[in-house]
Amino acid sequence: MTTATTDFTTLTGTYTLDPSHSRVGFVARHAMVTKVRGSFNEFEGATTIDGDTPDNSTVALTIQVASIDTRNAQRDDHLRANDFLDVANHPTITFASTAIKHLGGSDFEVTGDLTVRGVTKQVTLPLEFTGSATDPFGNQRIGFEGSLVINRKDYGVSWNAALETGGVLVGEKVTLEFEISAIKNA
Repeated sequence: MTTATTDFTTLTGTYTLDPSHSRVGFVARHAMVTKVRGSFNEFEGATTIDGDTPDNSTVALTIQVASIDTRNAQRDDHLRANDFLDVANHPTITFASTAIKHLGGSDFEVTGDLTVRGVTKQVTLPLEFTGSATDPFGNQRIGFEGSLVINRKDYGVSWNAALETGGVLVGEKVTLEFEISAIKNA
């Protein structure tokens, strides 16, 4: 049974992200005419929900950069290289919440420290609580989804190539997308 309740008291506890039912993705402009979508296939994280005071909840996420997948091996190798994410020196991207604000209903703002390529910046991620359910194995699950736009140059990801027709090969803005399913710890 799936519930889109806003009574969070029943959800109090610590939850582990379920990577096989979650997605951490991104979208970036390519050649000024289209968008390239990709995801990170390996990540882990947890959230602790304080159902009585949702603002006291926490979130932490660690992404394995080498798991980047844009469905193009050559592009993925370039994104792993020093021109972009420099996986040899910065194997993970991390996020740790510093504040969570319940805006009412199913809407939250999660503020925290996002570290990409060794550079940490504070970001605020709007998240929507998409519901809770007990799966066929008896696990209590919760879901959230949201996205935010960052400027990759703020994190030292500045490689680009000029196009003959004007503009550049890779846009500066990157949309980070989160579709999260998490299982309550025993």
